[in-house]
Amino acid sequence: MNLHIITLCAALLTTFASAMGCTSLIASGKATVSGRPILWKHRDTSATNNFLYRVEANPEAGRKYGFVGLFNGADSLMLDEAWMGMNDAGFAIMNTVAYNLPANSPEWIDREGVVMAQALATCATVDDFATMLDALPRPMGVRTDFGVIDANGDGAYFETDDNGYTRFNLADAPDGVMIRTNYAYSGTPDKGMGYIRHANVEALLAAEIATGSITPASLTDGVSRSFFNSLLGYNALEIGDSWTIDQDFVPRHSSTASIAIEGILPGETPAKTMMWANVAYPPCSHTIPVTLTEIPYEAGPNSPHGAYSTAGLEASARMAEVFPVVRGNGVKYIHLDALRPILESEYNISLENYAKGANLR
Repeated sequence: MNLHIITLCAALLTTFASAMGCTSLIASGKATVSGRPILWKHRDTSATNNFLYRVEANPEAGRKYGFVGLFNGADSLMLDEAWMGMNDAGFAIMNTVAYNLPANSPEWIDREGVVMAQALATCATVDDFATMLDALPRPMGVRTDFGVIDANGDGAYFETDDNGYTRFNLADAPDGVMIRTNYAYSGTPDKGMGYIRHANVEALLAAEIATGSITPASLTDGVSRSFFNSLLGYNALEIGDSWTIDQDFVPRHSSTASIAIEGILPGETPAKTMMWANVAYPPCSHTIPVTLTEIPYEAGPNSPHGAYSTAGLEASARMAEVFPVVRGNGVKYIHLDALRPILESEYNISLENYAKGANLR
C-alpha cells in the first residue's frame, strides 16, 4: 500500500479514535427483489456483545405490543434500552448517531435506546412514531437518525435532537432507498461523521439500487463484509496486501452487529416480518433468521458468563486472529491473511441460513 495513504489513515485514526457510529439504510419494496421493505443497521458501539430477546406485551406495564429487540450484552435483562427491533404489529426501528445535530443537554443524554424500546412497545405505524416523538417531554435526550418501517410498507428517517425532528419519508426517495451514517441531512453541513461510509454503501449497492434488486443478504453479507473504501477507490481484500488499516470501511473494530429487518407484502400478516441478524463483528460471524416467535439459541443471552450471546463470544475469539496486535495502535491494523478464510467460512454459513430461513416465513 502507498506509504502516503498509510500515513494519512493513521492520522485520521488518531483524530477519531474515540468516535462511535453506525451505518444504515431503508429500502422500499420497489427497491428489493422480494417486494418487501427492508430496514438495515450495521451497528458500531463500545458495547462489545449484543443479544436478541423477545419482550412480551404487557398493557399494565405500558407495552401494547410484544417485540424482538437487540440489547447490549450484560444488560441483566432489564430490557429498557433496545438498539433495533421489530414488533407484533409489523413496526420496526433502528438508529444511527448524528453528530452534526445540536448536542444534548448534559443532564439528559443517550436516551436513544429508551426511546426505541418505548416505540417497539407502543407503535404500529410510522405516523404512530411521529406522534410519540411529539408527545415526549423535552429535552428528549437524543441526537440521532431514527429509521422506521411499518406493515403498510411505509418508512421514514426522523433526524431527531433534544427539541424536535425533521422527517424524511421513504415515499419521497426517487429510487426507493435512503441511507444514513453519522450525520443528519438536516444538520450542520460538512459536520458529523460517516461521509465516506455513506459513499461506500452507495457505490457497493449502485447496481442493485438501479435494478431494484436489493436483498437482506446484500446488506448483512455484502456491505457489512466489504472492505471497500470509496475515497481510496479499492477493496482492501482484493489487492493482495497482508495488512490494512481499519479506517472508513463499513465494518470496523467497533462493529458489533448487522441486522436487516424485512417487512411484509400487502395482504400478509405482521407475523411474516423477518429479521436477518448477525449479532457480532460481521466479518467474523454469520447471519441467522429470526422471527417474532423464534430466536436461535446462539443469538440469545445464553452464555454461562452472563447476558451475552454465544455468537458474539465466538466471533470475539475469531477477531483476536484478525486484530492480533494489541500493543500501541496495533488494534487498528487488520490482518487480512487471517481474515480471508474466516470471512469465507462465515459467509457460507450465512448463505445456508438464508436458504433455511426462507422456510420459516
